Amino acid sequence: MTQQYLAGELSVLLGELQAAAPNQASARDLAGLRHQAETGPLNVLGAVTVRALALADDLCWDLLTRADAVGFTRQAALSAQLHVFGVCAGLLPEEK
Repeated sequence: MTQQYLAGELSVLLGELQAAAPNQASARDLAGLRHQAETGPLNVLGAVTVRALALADDLCWDLLTRADAVGFTRQAALSAQLHVFGVCAGLLPEEK
């Protein structure tokens, strides 16, 4: 895979997380990460992925505390997609 392809795929995943964000602050944070993935140097894609996963984790916990099962399910599925993509793309270490 080319680095540009990875940046594009990461941008798409971040866009989906952004669309599912339960509040404007989270959507803004994800938009910033998406912008970084699209315009920043390609060597930052791993760091962007790590930050996006941390934000997605926080969003999942927030949705759980608000008893939003539908929102949690959607956010958790998107987070899992992002994690799998990150590992397969070599942006995240493989878990053992």
